[in-house]
Amino acid sequence: MRFVALIAIVPDSKEEMAVDIAKKAGAGGVTIFNGKTIGLEEKKVFFGLTLEENVSALLFILPEKLSMKVFKAFRKEPELHNDENANGMVFTFPLSHLSGMESKEVELFEKEILEEL
Repeated sequence: MRFVALIAIVPDSKEEMAVDIAKKAGAGGVTIFNGKTIGLEEKKVFFGLTLEENVSALLFILPEKLSMKVFKAFRKEPELHNDENANGMVFTFPLSHLSGMESKEVELFEKEILEEL
């Protein structure tokens, strides 16, 4: 089975919603990293403090066949995908080596993929 890493970067306020979207689309576990965004436009300053929005980067390891379903689920969510005001980013990349995934999760992925076929 081939695996893909799917990364979704969303505002902290939308973290739970993003996890729910991915789980409903078939994703299993997630690793969450916290960070800040640095965009092209200057951030707002209020009383000398720069207002930056904190973000969550959600890392999912998915079977290749399931990754597009989860990717499309993120793209369909209007609160996360909006051409006028980007509220996040989602992208994938292939994994050539993987170790440490729980066997229960691999079995669950295999079952879900077989049900779709």
